[in-house]
Amino acid sequence: MLDALLSRLADKRDLVIDLQRELTAIPALGPDNGGPGEREKADRLKTLLADMGFPEPREINAPDPRVPCGHRPNLAVVIPGADTARTFWVISHLDIVPPGDRALWRGDPYTLEVDGDLLYGRGVEDNQQAVVSSILLGKALLETGTTPPVNYGMLFVADEETGSKYGLDYVAAHHDGLFTKDDLFLVPDFGLPSSEMVEVAEKSMLWYKVSVKGRQCHASTPEDGINSLSAAALFILKIPKLHERFPAKNPLFQPANSTFEPTKKEANVDNINTIPGRDVFYVDCRVLPEYDLDDVTAAIRAYGREVEAACGVTIDYEVVQQEQAAPATPEDAPIVRKVMDGIRAVYAGAKPRPMGIGGGTVAAYLRRRGHPAVVWATLEHNAHQPNERTSIAKTIGDAQVMAHVLAGA
Repeated sequence: MLDALLSRLADKRDLVIDLQRELTAIPALGPDNGGPGEREKADRLKTLLADMGFPEPREINAPDPRVPCGHRPNLAVVIPGADTARTFWVISHLDIVPPGDRALWRGDPYTLEVDGDLLYGRGVEDNQQAVVSSILLGKALLETGTTPPVNYGMLFVADEETGSKYGLDYVAAHHDGLFTKDDLFLVPDFGLPSSEMVEVAEKSMLWYKVSVKGRQCHASTPEDGINSLSAAALFILKIPKLHERFPAKNPLFQPANSTFEPTKKEANVDNINTIPGRDVFYVDCRVLPEYDLDDVTAAIRAYGREVEAACGVTIDYEVVQQEQAAPATPEDAPIVRKVMDGIRAVYAGAKPRPMGIGGGTVAAYLRRRGHPAVVWATLEHNAHQPNERTSIAKTIGDAQVMAHVLAGA
């Protein structure tokens, strides 16, 4: 079985290009990014899969009145295996992010450009490489007439780029028996060009908005006002002290410590000769799982009280996003071992290892429900950038790793 699949997959360059061209042409932007959602892309994908002979997808549509069709589509496609009680799932997402400044692109971000082994276009890596790799394996199963040891499942989800409320989070809560406790889960949505990062854990994530309110006045009479910018600057300089409050390190992660970074700053006044009465900044916190995010917000607010007392301002807070880390996938879980074995077999010289990351992935929604999941892919690592690109050879190589996992399931 495995040799036949690997041989068939090795000859799929043209299919990789064709699928990427079709998918790139449909900008599946969610409403938070100013788009109509994933419906058009999901419909085109359904047609492509039907033309290749795949089983009819099961749709799990999450209601969303902000998009024209009223829902966000999630598609589950299952090729039956010898053991129909278990499924190896490959989970990818349909939505993309906007292209940003188009002047920085080498061409139209929604028109695929082929340059040797590389494909350029918005979404080609994030997450169409995973979409295509999973389809390649399914197509190879159909072409060779292979019945895998367990079911082979492809799950194409919505809304990964803006929180997954209408994507895997919704599917995991409303799947009605789609998943079982013995299933294997692979999410090819993060990785390194070396293929060696096998993500099994994530830090907790907190995005915190801080609004500093003073009193606006003319800059020539500062005694008539309260300078919110000066107070905000003082507050920002206190944020690094969080490293002393939460000092733990975990070698599974890189960096091994929690991180606390002031990032976005909203505009205040338009002219130079006005002392601002309101300043807003944001803090991005990636916190080791052993710490409670409520303790982090309490520490930030304590610094804020110091600033209020020192500067005479008032400070308000808002949680933009808060995700306490899900339980880690055990490093000796079957899916971890099988993925690492597949990587070693396909990518010569690779030394895969379990790792943790600072960003959240959709795997958290599986791990919170007791499903060990691995996040892995062999990526150029340029998601969200201008001239996003992906490797044809690595798209095929990842499909071959998936074939190894399936054959050994």
